[in-house]
Amino acid sequence: MTATLATAPAAELDTPGWRDRLQPLVDGSGGWPLTLAVTVLAGLLRFLRLDQPATNLSNGKVVAGDIFDELYYACDSHSLMKYGVEHASTSNDARFCTLNDTAPAFVVHPPVGKWLIGFGEQLMGFNTWGWRLAAAVFGTLTILLVIRIGRRLTGSTLLGGLAGLFLALDGLHFVQSRIATLDVFLCFFVLAAFGAFVVDRDKIRQRLAEMTDEGLARGGSLGRRPWRLVAGVMLGLALGTKWSAVYPMAVMLVLTLFWEAGARRAAGIRAPWRTTLRKTTAPFVGATLVLPVAVYVGSWTGWFVTSTGYDRNWAKENHASWPLVPDAFRSLLHYHWEMWHFHQTLVKSHPYQSHPLSWPFLQRPVSYYYPSPIKEGVYGCQTSGGCSREVLAIGTPVLWWAMVPLTLALVYRWLSKRDWASASVLLLMLVSILAWIPSDQKNRTMFLFYALPSVPFLCLGLAIVAGWMIGKPGTNRRLWGSGTVGVYTSLVVLNFWWLYPVLAAVTIPYTSWHHRMWFSSWI
Repeated sequence: MTATLATAPAAELDTPGWRDRLQPLVDGSGGWPLTLAVTVLAGLLRFLRLDQPATNLSNGKVVAGDIFDELYYACDSHSLMKYGVEHASTSNDARFCTLNDTAPAFVVHPPVGKWLIGFGEQLMGFNTWGWRLAAAVFGTLTILLVIRIGRRLTGSTLLGGLAGLFLALDGLHFVQSRIATLDVFLCFFVLAAFGAFVVDRDKIRQRLAEMTDEGLARGGSLGRRPWRLVAGVMLGLALGTKWSAVYPMAVMLVLTLFWEAGARRAAGIRAPWRTTLRKTTAPFVGATLVLPVAVYVGSWTGWFVTSTGYDRNWAKENHASWPLVPDAFRSLLHYHWEMWHFHQTLVKSHPYQSHPLSWPFLQRPVSYYYPSPIKEGVYGCQTSGGCSREVLAIGTPVLWWAMVPLTLALVYRWLSKRDWASASVLLLMLVSILAWIPSDQKNRTMFLFYALPSVPFLCLGLAIVAGWMIGKPGTNRRLWGSGTVGVYTSLVVLNFWWLYPVLAAVTIPYTSWHHRMWFSSWI
């Protein structure tokens, strides 16, 4: 009787079937044929012509590419594999990547993404295939994650596959998956952390559903939570790629607390928030704050074990030791202050910079590669009128221009239907855009590709709204909803196909290139 009274809210609200509602929407082991089909398609798109633009050769030496900042990351990664830390180049032209054995290089991003690029270089050699391999692998795996997460959010393999297809056909994600820069790794680790938290949510709700009334009366002990540890590791790797991971990380930590308290409320546990904080604070802090910091610090192992890293001996040389703090950590803290100062004072004007509020509208994409006008006979050009060959970092407009109406739709579902999936996807879609707005007040130089971590959540949100439009079997809107989603998906496919040449450095007549520049700001 006592146990029953202690769980009275669930019994009184009763909610016949509350245990069923705590069960996951889908079996996590299903849906693999469609998952693999879409992932293979995405992989083929990303690996086809991955070496283009091809490595240039000068005086018999390998040149580290011509795509935006790719040359810096290719060389830094090569240095990490050789020395354990980034070294400066002895050449005036950084593309040659001729490294100084003793001179450290000041770098402004943590090393995780560069380690991954370096592993690809070790496997394939120091060439375009080598330094782009890891990006293509992680870009493809991101599509796989989107599909699996989409299944859990919507309860539908088809909708999960649709989200993955949208991401496979997004121009910005496609481009970032084919160049040696850091953003695709950041995007992967942020999404992987979210996916781990979603699996953890399903697991704890399932445990509560299977718990006895006596167990619920004691507040619902949730036991070991390995998926929360996985999320902590992914967050640490995200931070170890780019510090901007802190924005989605903050959102996810708040979300997972709301999910846990909500699960206890649904199970009828009294004072669900107080119970959650009492039972979960210590393990929560350990798994989602201490563990990510430990992983982040561990990513600097190469810097710790060598003596030639930038600022490695700063504390000793400047007599800046702290009691109980090893000089190496004191030096690392100073290095991080210098990195932070660099980012805060990065105000140099750039022709392709843009304001965060313009990103959903693709007002100013970034031209990563555009050689001077190509004459007939060069790069396969077969027209006397000249040709163009470009890598333009731009999202697929049909996807990105849906972001504003999608936001309104997700807000409606959040407020009217208390839909946790819509709320979560909405917040994580917006945070990697809106969080950059304060930086504009400091005239910080910013680019469209900073928004890449938002794109998987844009695609997940579109899949959620697609499922809402289609409705349940037997409803009147089933036909027109399915038709609308089908037409929209077809437009996404056609839009990506139309842009593909300027995303993948395909040589096309100048007039064909110009037809793809819908606005003067794209040039």
